Amino acid sequence: MSEQNQAAAPRGFLGTVERVGNKLPDPAVLFIALLFIVWILSWLLSYFTFSYIDPRTQAPIEVANQLTGTALTAFMTGFVTNFVTFGPIGTVLVAMLGIGVAEHSGFITTGIRALLNVTATWLLTPMVILVGIMSHSAVDAGYVLVIPIGGVIFYAAGRHPLAGIAAAFAGVSGGFSANFLPAALDPLLQGLTLGGAQLLDPAIEVNTLNNYF
Repeated sequence: MSEQNQAAAPRGFLGTVERVGNKLPDPAVLFIALLFIVWILSWLLSYFTFSYIDPRTQAPIEVANQLTGTALTAFMTGFVTNFVTFGPIGTVLVAMLGIGVAEHSGFITTGIRALLNVTATWLLTPMVILVGIMSHSAVDAGYVLVIPIGGVIFYAAGRHPLAGIAAAFAGVSGGFSANFLPAALDPLLQGLTLGGAQLLDPAIEVNTLNNYF
């Protein structure tokens, strides 16, 4: 690292976090490592007896050893089935396809630009923050699009562009997943919530708006 980069690098706690984060392996490697850790833990914990009662069977919890031949065979033969039948997959894929078409066709970009262009100067700050919050309907478009546009809009209105960037960043980051309308994350949360709720009540149903309340 050059002297200039060393001087620009953050120090203290945040610097430590950045250095540790930069040394982490690829997410795929982390996933495989966690898979092996779970297998090893299942083998170790299978020798212990637990007093916690499973509410579904009213029997003590038992950890199944995932390193047995039967468990490994079931894992390999059911790999595709587990992936396809995973609750959030279907809903998320359809939602992402629709949002992807809207984003790459320019519909969302044009809508955001039009909204900011017709906004009165004195309403710029709250409107930029609002657009930043709503931008999560387009997944990552908020960071890529709204933050720089906030600076450009403020500069065109005779205000400091950094104020526009700060307002947009506050809306995008602080309002993450706090949309006033359903976004791409809501179907994912609905699938996860449904899977967890049906462990206790197989007949229960939750909709996409379950994250609102």
